[in-house]
Amino acid sequence: MVIKKIKKGFTLIEVLVATSIFLIFALGVYGGLQLVFRIVYQSRIRILETSILSSQLEIVRNMPFESVGILGGVPVGLLPRSSTTTRNGIDFDILTTVRNVDDPFDGTLGGSPSDLSPADFKLVEMSIVCSKCLTQKTPVIINTLIAPKNLEGDSDNGALFMHVFGADGLAVPGANVHIVNTDQNPDLVIDDTTDNNGMLRIVDTPTGTLAYHINVSKSGYSSDQTIVSSSDNPNPLRPPANVAKQTVTAISFAIDRTSNLNISTLNSSCTVVANVPFKLFGNKILGTDPDVYKYSQNLTTNSSGINNLTGMEWDKYNLDLSASSYDVAGTSPLTPLNLAPGATQDFSVILMPHVSDSLLVKVVDAGTELPLAGAMVKLSNGSYDKTLPTGFGYVRQTSWSGGSGQLNFTNETKYYSDSGTINNASGDLKLKKSGQQYSTGGWLLSSIIDAGSVVNFGSIIWSPISQLADCGSNSLSLQVAGSDVADPASWDYSGPDGTAGSYYTVSNDALWSGLSGKRYIRYKVFLNTIDDHCSPLLSELLFTFTNGCTPPGQAFFNDSGSGTFNLEVSRDGYNTNSGEMVISGNTDILVRLSPVN
Repeated sequence: MVIKKIKKGFTLIEVLVATSIFLIFALGVYGGLQLVFRIVYQSRIRILETSILSSQLEIVRNMPFESVGILGGVPVGLLPRSSTTTRNGIDFDILTTVRNVDDPFDGTLGGSPSDLSPADFKLVEMSIVCSKCLTQKTPVIINTLIAPKNLEGDSDNGALFMHVFGADGLAVPGANVHIVNTDQNPDLVIDDTTDNNGMLRIVDTPTGTLAYHINVSKSGYSSDQTIVSSSDNPNPLRPPANVAKQTVTAISFAIDRTSNLNISTLNSSCTVVANVPFKLFGNKILGTDPDVYKYSQNLTTNSSGINNLTGMEWDKYNLDLSASSYDVAGTSPLTPLNLAPGATQDFSVILMPHVSDSLLVKVVDAGTELPLAGAMVKLSNGSYDKTLPTGFGYVRQTSWSGGSGQLNFTNETKYYSDSGTINNASGDLKLKKSGQQYSTGGWLLSSIIDAGSVVNFGSIIWSPISQLADCGSNSLSLQVAGSDVADPASWDYSGPDGTAGSYYTVSNDALWSGLSGKRYIRYKVFLNTIDDHCSPLLSELLFTFTNGCTPPGQAFFNDSGSGTFNLEVSRDGYNTNSGEMVISGNTDILVRLSPVN
């Protein structure tokens, strides 16, 4: 019998698994070696940086006291502000700062007691970094104090103290302060940073009148500066600083994180309005007589009705659309827009075609300054009387004189059909009269009204709000139907409870909640009388709604014309505010309502 010896090897899967295990182990070893080399390399760089600074500071300690300073700076001396040195074939960038220090031991300049020679000693600070090294770019910083050999003498110089704070009034540390004294020859230049208290104190500075030009900045922040008088700004609020002999000049600057402002231009139906030119300007001013705004730009939205602005300073911003063919019918949020530091703010501007005279009423709570929706704004004079709610869009009909036969609500004086017993000749709706007697009843069916987009319907409001008692109770009543499409197979008319047997009989009643989320509505008006010598009357009908383009707490009147008007603003739970106002051009007004005590 022959015995066969079988030789067994490794399968492909076994080989792949073994190879993978080996690679994981090898990569781990390689990564560990890389980490070790990186740590060694970084330590070597740190040792070189520290050695360079130590030798540089030793040179400074052996210099004459009068020579310890910055070329063209304060204190003036022989040291460059920035320099580059090479060690072991590696380039290092060195930044040097020298400050005069006013030691409180013998008093301080402007203090009690006052030190008239405040430059008691000098603080020399050097930082070094290897910008091209493959290590973390954190600089090494070393400082030393340099004192004069002899006693200090009287000084003819002064001091310049700068305080930098943010929008909240808190200190901004690490702000970059760039100072140029143009009275010196050559110009005296100082570059330094604020301390943890947002302060920079430059002691023993040469005197000068309007000589110190100061600019304060920080990465990711707005900037602030002194401004030279010019033809564009003849009266700057903060001119270059003065420094007088043996006195302190204190000056404050405000900077904070910059923000983003996303502006969109739309109409009341949330449709984009493209390529709208406008002017955006803030409340902060750089000069007076005339006012010179810190931010004032002519801008235009793009084809999508958008203009996204970055790096904006915190401020209250205003709009001017005089260069466009539109009027501002409302904004969200309200103007002036309060842009906070470090924010990304969306800002929607609701537009309507320009008219020569219009009124935008903004209603806010007197305590919180927040916009109030649902306030009723009545604007009237001898020939004009109109009431609009704030915080709602609306569609309305004020005349039916155009007659019947219109399916879609394109002509605002027409409607679809009526019972034949309705009189619409004057524009108002009444019952027809035969001789001295009115018809006892009639109805009118509206055209299909398009809200422009899917909306949440609010209330139904009509005028006059009450009828003659002789006509009987509920002599004027309405039903409303809604639809998702422009012309459905049928319309289901109902009252406030959503059933066909209910009717709206009170003005400013809430529309049935089932109408929300619709785009199209129709209404049916019923006029009835128990006395044939009396007719109910309808002169105006308005449906309110909200959508994403509804300006909060605002109402816009664009058909008033100019003149003197009575303005009355009321809301449940608040005291009514009323008075006269003049409309001339495109006018806006802020009305504050106080809660009822």
